[in-house]
Amino acid sequence: MPADNIQLDENGKLLHFLSIEGLNQTILTEILDTAESFTSIADRQVKKVPILRGKTVANLFFEPSTRTRSTFELAEQRLSADILSLNVDTSATTKGESLLDTLRNLEAMQIDMFVIRHQDSGSAHFFAQHVRPGVSVLNAGDGQHAHPTQAMLDMFTIRHFKKDFSQLRVAIVGDILHSRVARSQIHALNILNTAEVRVVAPRTLLPVDTESLGVHVYNNLEKGLKDIDVVIMLRLQKERMRGALLPSEKEYFRLYGLSQEKLKNAHPDAIVMHPGPANRGVEIESSVMDGNQSVILNQVTFGISVRMAVMSMIVGQSRQQSGEES
Repeated sequence: MPADNIQLDENGKLLHFLSIEGLNQTILTEILDTAESFTSIADRQVKKVPILRGKTVANLFFEPSTRTRSTFELAEQRLSADILSLNVDTSATTKGESLLDTLRNLEAMQIDMFVIRHQDSGSAHFFAQHVRPGVSVLNAGDGQHAHPTQAMLDMFTIRHFKKDFSQLRVAIVGDILHSRVARSQIHALNILNTAEVRVVAPRTLLPVDTESLGVHVYNNLEKGLKDIDVVIMLRLQKERMRGALLPSEKEYFRLYGLSQEKLKNAHPDAIVMHPGPANRGVEIESSVMDGNQSVILNQVTFGISVRMAVMSMIVGQSRQQSGEES
């Protein structure tokens, strides 16, 4: 589901952040560079800048989330925003109110930016199509479609440790079929001119059009990891599976779980990543997850700066459009 040009203005600047698709290398690099400028804020005594002062951000999480929601809220706080986090379990949508009616009622509270996570693909795009002018939408994950800020914090992590994408081989391992993260990662890696992108998974967990995404497909983990610089592990999306796609979790770990022994197939200085939540002993061995090649906790830390970067770029553009002082 392409994001078309709804997320860009006539000058190619961000108005919404819905998908990596449709964006170019210039925008992705600007996000990474802007995030870099925010990393030092965590070391300050006062961890705040006034970029979103006077703006109200509504966090609408219709799916469970810990890392994404927490880092968005911290990013908003550090940008000095006023924050409204909707408790979906007690919201009117559980009483039959439509998504559009929820949007209209929240807009009546003068919301400036929506961060939305929803189980249905296209929900963030739907919001962006219906918000009033001057209101922005950020996609925090929609169905099996996209998770663009996760992909960008992953790109930031890779650039931080490996510098030059054009020299890298990256392997994404696991449940590609159900993963919105994998789709966004693949688009971002290709836009940033990564030397090679591989996906490694059993055939039952691969989309039918996988190779059309610009990746090399492997069904054997050892072969898929050969000479790899970056290993990105994905969890099994059991809540989205229909039918018996796997014999058992034990068998899955034997064939596709990342152990210290299997990691030896990659470059000795390869980094190991995981967007979380990780299932120890299912897709990754604890010794690897906690080992010196793991940068999983760095991903979480960098997520704050990346989400600050996206929101600051969007609000800067919206202010320019409306003629406000920045």
